[in-house]
Amino acid sequence: MSMIKLDHVTKRFDMVTTTKEKFKLLFKNQSKSVKTFTALRDVSLEIGSGEVVGLVGINGSGKSTLSNLISGIIYANEGDVAINGEVAIIAVSQGLKNVLTGRENIRLKCLMLGMDDAEIERRMPGIIDFADIGDFIDQPIKKYSSGMKSRLGFAIAVNVDADILIVDEALSVGDQTFYNRCIDKMNEFKEEGKTIIFVSHSLSQIKSFCERVVWLEYGQVRLDGTTKDVLPEYKKFLAEYKKWSKEEQHQYRRDRLKEQAANARSGKENADSADTVKHPGWILSGLGLIVLAAGSLMVIDETPSLTNLSDAILKFF
Repeated sequence: MSMIKLDHVTKRFDMVTTTKEKFKLLFKNQSKSVKTFTALRDVSLEIGSGEVVGLVGINGSGKSTLSNLISGIIYANEGDVAINGEVAIIAVSQGLKNVLTGRENIRLKCLMLGMDDAEIERRMPGIIDFADIGDFIDQPIKKYSSGMKSRLGFAIAVNVDADILIVDEALSVGDQTFYNRCIDKMNEFKEEGKTIIFVSHSLSQIKSFCERVVWLEYGQVRLDGTTKDVLPEYKKFLAEYKKWSKEEQHQYRRDRLKEQAANARSGKENADSADTVKHPGWILSGLGLIVLAAGSLMVIDETPSLTNLSDAILKFF
């Protein structure tokens, strides 16, 4: 049974640098051109029920973009994405709001998943116990270390009955005891036949945990197959890549992007993957952001007003 299916998916991001520019893009129709960066290009991928798949690739290859796309955090510009089941993503601070406490973040996440108050209260003790961050559970997330954020994010994700679990570098922080607890929990999911996507720079973790590996390179799938077939090829490439100078690495990137652009189905992107497009104005995205900001205020029992709502919206950037 197919749980994840991507068909010729491309994802671009607007290259804006300030909060003001981002805010304008959400609420204004843009007549001027907006420069974009292509993070994923023409990606086709299918992952079945019960598969444990490792995602590897050097920095900037699109691993986190692919994870966010599968989890529904972002959407594709081109192609089709079909997801069969509930997805939980675990990444350092992913989806956690700095202005809310740990407890409030748990509540917000559960509300977003459609749980009622009774269900949230039932799950809350287990999540707090797994996170094991003591009194910090009632402190704002902005006071947390990266390890504490990872603990809380993992604790929430593994307690929401997801069908698909995405672990994006979340085990790269924290102590050995918590790491072992996470691995034990992931092995439980594995035995239950749940689909797991494991994103990591640790090849030893990938080798011990995953049966299949997808190698991403600058937004495209370079190799997809069994761990024993793909991992040695990636390790060989990585050993050579690390020997190159910074300029040689940059030149390799330019050459690969040029090759991708030449082979692209649309043929519209240029060689460095920086494009110019007309921006239609994301009215629905703006409305969605307002709803999310209002929801975060309601979690902390604060009635949304024009002033605090605008402040809450800006905190999402």
